[in-house]
Amino acid sequence: MPPCHVIPAGLLLMNLSDLRAGGKAALARALAQLERAPDAADTIDLLDQAHAEPQAHVVGMTGPPGVGKSTLMNALISGWRARGRRVACIAVDPSSRRSGGALLGDRTRLSTDPDDQDIFVRSMAARDRLGGLAALTVSSMVLMRALYDVVLIETVGVGQSETDVVGVADTVLFCVQPGSGDSLQFMKAGIAEIPHVVVVTKADMEQAARRARSDVLGALSLGGAEEGDGWQVPVLMVSSQRREGVDELIGAIDSHRDFLVQDGRLDHERQIQAQQWLVEAVRERWGREGIARAGDLGLPQGTSPFRRLAELNARLKTA
Repeated sequence: MPPCHVIPAGLLLMNLSDLRAGGKAALARALAQLERAPDAADTIDLLDQAHAEPQAHVVGMTGPPGVGKSTLMNALISGWRARGRRVACIAVDPSSRRSGGALLGDRTRLSTDPDDQDIFVRSMAARDRLGGLAALTVSSMVLMRALYDVVLIETVGVGQSETDVVGVADTVLFCVQPGSGDSLQFMKAGIAEIPHVVVVTKADMEQAARRARSDVLGALSLGGAEEGDGWQVPVLMVSSQRREGVDELIGAIDSHRDFLVQDGRLDHERQIQAQQWLVEAVRERWGREGIARAGDLGLPQGTSPFRRLAELNARLKTA
């Protein structure tokens, strides 16, 4: 990212050029604008630009609490930065039932350089979302995707309901820790339907880690994970503390990106994600009745889902 230039704090950032010139401070203000005025014309214009200029590979990381996602996140950031890649992260934390706020503890675990303009970390509260993501994740991801080389999204880790990450990420990592269960339990959690890469964390536990890997391989085999689009899900063992297996994991993520780029798979998958996000956004705001009144919810190839949502919202308000 180019050197940071000072932009007046009160200035609304209208385009990507402003963000690229303004560095992390500019992006932070843009994200605040997304939260404060998601339906404003300036916000829609900015998201339209970002949606039209994707450059980052989006990696989603999911798995149960305590599996070591934050530690792995730290190791991946270090690995990507060592390769000269600019990295943006969205860390979604559980929320307080009373205040709706979050501890935002993931950020405190990261050992990133705060002066490094090529690392940006944003914590978000999940609020009442059960899918492991925050409401602003998609729009924030689209903005970061236009500015960085890699966008890493860590979900809240709520167990069996955290499958929403499939709808925002190009490559999904599922983290499993040693001693977390046998193949049947993995199948119950729907793991075989979620990941493109499985990571057995805490590989320094050796025998237990090897057993966990065997269980996951069994679950993937039972779930027919190799019968889908031709991608064979790798199951890797990583010790984030020792930095063992991190290079292999980054290599597997890169291999999946290369696989997606073939035959236009990446663009196709992103189009499906944008379409699904549009339908869910209409449902969330207007309910089933709104879905029925909206009529055609199609999203033509290349069309911004944010612009389309704004048009639908305007029509439903007057319908």
